[in-house]
Amino acid sequence: MELRICKMRRASSLNHNRLVSSVKRALKGIRVEVNHREHVRRYKICGLSTQPISQLTFHVDDTGASTSVVQYFRQKYNIVLQYSFLPALQAGTDAKPVYLPMEICRIVEGQRYSKKLNDKQVTALLKATCQRPHEREASIMGMVAGNNYNNDELVNKEFGIQMRTELTTIDARVLPPPLLKYHDTGREKQVVPSVGQWNMINKVINRSPLLPISSADPRDIGTALFNIHTQSTAKLSSMGQSGERLQLLIIILPDFSSRSYGTIKRVCETELGIISQCCQPKHVARNSKQYLENVALKINVKAGGRNTVLLHAVERKIPILTADPIIIFGADVTHPPPGEDSSPSIAAVVASMDWPEVTKYRGLVSAQSHRQEIIENLYSKFQDEKGMIHHGGMIRDHLVAFRKATSRKPLRIIFYRDGVSEGQFNQVLLHEIDDIRRACVSLEENYLPPITFVVVQKRHHTRLFPMHHGDKNSTDRSGNILPGTVVETKICHPNEFDFYLCSHAGIQGTSRPTHYHVLYDENKFTADAMQMLTNSLCYTYSLPLSSLKYMSCWTILTILFVPPAYYAHLAAFRARYYVEGDASETESATGGRATRDRNVEVRPLPVIKDNVKDVMFYC
Repeated sequence: MELRICKMRRASSLNHNRLVSSVKRALKGIRVEVNHREHVRRYKICGLSTQPISQLTFHVDDTGASTSVVQYFRQKYNIVLQYSFLPALQAGTDAKPVYLPMEICRIVEGQRYSKKLNDKQVTALLKATCQRPHEREASIMGMVAGNNYNNDELVNKEFGIQMRTELTTIDARVLPPPLLKYHDTGREKQVVPSVGQWNMINKVINRSPLLPISSADPRDIGTALFNIHTQSTAKLSSMGQSGERLQLLIIILPDFSSRSYGTIKRVCETELGIISQCCQPKHVARNSKQYLENVALKINVKAGGRNTVLLHAVERKIPILTADPIIIFGADVTHPPPGEDSSPSIAAVVASMDWPEVTKYRGLVSAQSHRQEIIENLYSKFQDEKGMIHHGGMIRDHLVAFRKATSRKPLRIIFYRDGVSEGQFNQVLLHEIDDIRRACVSLEENYLPPITFVVVQKRHHTRLFPMHHGDKNSTDRSGNILPGTVVETKICHPNEFDFYLCSHAGIQGTSRPTHYHVLYDENKFTADAMQMLTNSLCYTYSLPLSSLKYMSCWTILTILFVPPAYYAHLAAFRARYYVEGDASETESATGGRATRDRNVEVRPLPVIKDNVKDVMFYC
């Protein structure tokens, strides 16, 4: 594959930071070979030159004599560079750079693409790899038979391993779905989810909006909007609100993958203090009722509302959840993609603010050292110039906000931690449990609520298949195992507290159960209680998931894993938009070569405005 030069532009436009940064990211880490010598030589690209080739010079010997790249190729190889106005590919090091004109380079075949895929690539990948449960099971059985492990001398004789040729049969049980509550003024006040899904027809979230839904002649749009403004101002005034400050901004954005989306979110959330909802005209133009309903649900939670509530939580009938004030945390750390060696990792912690309903999660984010998995800012303590001791950190901040929101201090803590591998269990547990305790004690002496620490693992290759494919009593519509299926024997640890839970209905392909490890449990929950709580929480996910062809409008699905952990993932992903601009500018300033240095000072993230972080802005 050769580097093809197309849509050529002059250096003045190529030096634009955005374009240069995107080209750097695309080529960084790629191996190329040069074709202007007798012997092929390969290089690993680390960036682009900051100047066009026509302006690049280098020293040719120890005397200090220098020559230009253009002159060097003409004299040494009799090559006249045609695209000298383009920047050069940079290999080598910053101290001893090697400049390679693009036109003499060829990308080495067979390299693994490790960067983030775009939306079209993700769609194509899912389509190519998606297998229904019976197809995946047949594929696994075919692979085992084809590999013939039992006749392999290394496997059988050297290691004495005997491979079974059939799948392992395990015992499982299906947890019942929880009852969900909607507003009492609706035709249906309660709903029992069926096979992990339910619809919102005849259900009310809010008794009545401030203004009734109305229509007007398009020719009178000006008058109609003026009347709406007058009525809404009067309504807000009667409620003691001035309505002078903008709270919600709805933005029509042609493409979410553009840089504009991230800039909008950063400016709204860290500078203006406004909740925003972006919409794409291609979806609105289809007049899709389901799309508009989904947007309405997102706006509702961003505005501080809730879409779903557990009936037994409201009625105080879940002892584990409602006996004492409880705060549920979700935490995750997202790392920069491969090749981004200088970008920080971002930690996010969300916490429930509405006991006993536990549906509203406040979000905080923090930048930390590159690829550091342990969350560094759960608790902090520092001394100012006057010798005053100050306490901070995300856990402490959430505990203070919880008491302000509920007028109660939490007497129990459940901490769902996402993204931790088994090799990091002890390290993460010891460090983060200690920070949680120190945050509690910093608020009140001897304040040590019992903590339950649960690791949530999604990235594994365990799949559960029904005993009989096509059995409607044991499978959902996609052919997967039923939502609520729990496995806690045989494939789980014999002594530790862990279980697999498939909480969601299959959409396409084979469902992947989530593996929960209860690493620490001062609350002394039984396995049944922890499994029921985790499964019930999955029904409180505030947003609709991807739709299926057989679904009607307003169809809601349960989520793959427990919502607080997923919300933390969304919050951390959102915060990545806050630093992308800074990272690009840093790369440009350093000539495009980012070196991995864990000692580099991490720049703090822009501070999210108080009114924004108190609602679920990340949804």
